[in-house]
Amino acid sequence: MSGRHEHAELRTPALPDAVDVYDTTLRDGSQQEGLSLTVDDKLRVAEQLDHLGVQYIEGGWPGANPKDEEFFHRAPAELDLSVATLVAFGSTRRAGARADEDEVLRHLVKANTPAVCIVGKAWDHHVTEALRTDLEEGVRMVGDSVDFLVRTGLRVFFDAEHFFDGYKRNPAYSLRILRAAEEAGAEVLVLCDTNGGTLPHEVDNIVGQVLPQVSAGMGVHFHNDGGCAVANTLTAVRLGATQVQGCINGYGERTGNADLCAAVPNLALKMGVRTIASDRLERLTPVAHHIAELVNINPHPQQPYVGTSSFAHKAGLHTSAIARSRDAYEHINPDLVGNGTRFVVSELAGKSTLVLKAEELGLELESAALSSVLETLKRLEHQGYHFEVADGSLELLMRGSGGWTQGFFRLESFRILTEQREDGRFVTEATIKLWVGDERVVATAEGNGPVNALDGALRKAIGGQYPELGKLHLTDYRVRVLDTTKGTAAVTRVLLDTTDGERSWSTIGVSENIIEASWQALSDSIVYGLLHNTGPRDDPSASGPGGP
Repeated sequence: MSGRHEHAELRTPALPDAVDVYDTTLRDGSQQEGLSLTVDDKLRVAEQLDHLGVQYIEGGWPGANPKDEEFFHRAPAELDLSVATLVAFGSTRRAGARADEDEVLRHLVKANTPAVCIVGKAWDHHVTEALRTDLEEGVRMVGDSVDFLVRTGLRVFFDAEHFFDGYKRNPAYSLRILRAAEEAGAEVLVLCDTNGGTLPHEVDNIVGQVLPQVSAGMGVHFHNDGGCAVANTLTAVRLGATQVQGCINGYGERTGNADLCAAVPNLALKMGVRTIASDRLERLTPVAHHIAELVNINPHPQQPYVGTSSFAHKAGLHTSAIARSRDAYEHINPDLVGNGTRFVVSELAGKSTLVLKAEELGLELESAALSSVLETLKRLEHQGYHFEVADGSLELLMRGSGGWTQGFFRLESFRILTEQREDGRFVTEATIKLWVGDERVVATAEGNGPVNALDGALRKAIGGQYPELGKLHLTDYRVRVLDTTKGTAAVTRVLLDTTDGERSWSTIGVSENIIEASWQALSDSIVYGLLHNTGPRDDPSASGPGGP
């Protein structure tokens, strides 16, 4: 063992000036249920994390599976990291084996990354029960593995797995594990709350005791099973931890890891600790949403700092106060993290809320138009509309109150047929008749259901006139029955989510006829998308020649 830290001075816990942000989305985050990344996905996520400016990106476990093996093979040629350092992850040598003959450690060396992170057991219970070896061998496994990797020229971070649970039960042994890694040359000792059940006051106590007894850098890795991962991270940094591990959007096994989208701005904006470069912090929201798209998981609207509802205001009292002073109901300026203030309009809204919403949309509405919107809004929400979750339909409603009529197309009629064939297959066909300017268009399309067929027919009818339509993609379709006591005659609410690759929006339809409700939401979705991709197109007349 190198013993390189033998004579280093022990530290007194103190808030550091800066911490390194270590993202493990590609390894620990990908263990989340329902999250599966291709190699191409992993490369694109890594690019986004580097764009954000994290210091370390844990790429995966080389040799553990073909996907991670391919990722580390392709990364040198396909990843041009400007800020981040790529890290390979693995474990200590096997019990009873030699470090220089261990396959896991050899794969780490072959991964060709400048830094590696290895995990070792810091809870005596796991050494004897999971590894089925004695405690002395558990210590040697850590020291031998770190020493071998350091001697190959690698920077080594050591993840002390189950450290907090282990320290509560046998603190002396958990400290021996840390010292073995430190004496062998580990650059950072990472205290892991692997079961995720440690509370902030326990972190305060344990980190406060441990940190003065080691001289290597201290990192922390918290899971969120108790809902305290971010709070625990902040507590550890306050005491002197200088590396924070977590995942973008809080991804991870079970309930996830510490959410870096909350930890980073809390540290930077609330505690004055440097994390990512200050001029990159405004990239946090777009990067979080971009990665959510890459991993195919809808962003959580209420996610702190980066959620679409994080700075959304609905109550009239709040919106009127925000109009006078933004900090009245916002704990930070949302621009700092790349987010923005939103004014949510519902039947609870007053005219002041509508004024702010119109300003947000860039609309100039007279007082009479605002009053008309407010009355229409209350009437429609009483019928079952819910405009605070349908930003696209709300904007069209507000534009319409100002006299605008969309001129992209005018519906004459549509018809939907569903047929069960002899072989048991169901086939749905939609025919739509509409006007595009002076031209009457009839189009028919098949689909796997009535909404899909209707969407296909509409796109077939107007796609030639509006090539921008090719950018619009429906991402979600939700139906809610509003009054279940009426059975099949109940009013239904349909919500559609759509994206053009850069922005996303929601539209709504309400009717006792689910097809009619779906058409309302679908039509609004297409009109909104065309509006923002081609510009407003007013209807020049009530109808074209021979039109409806």
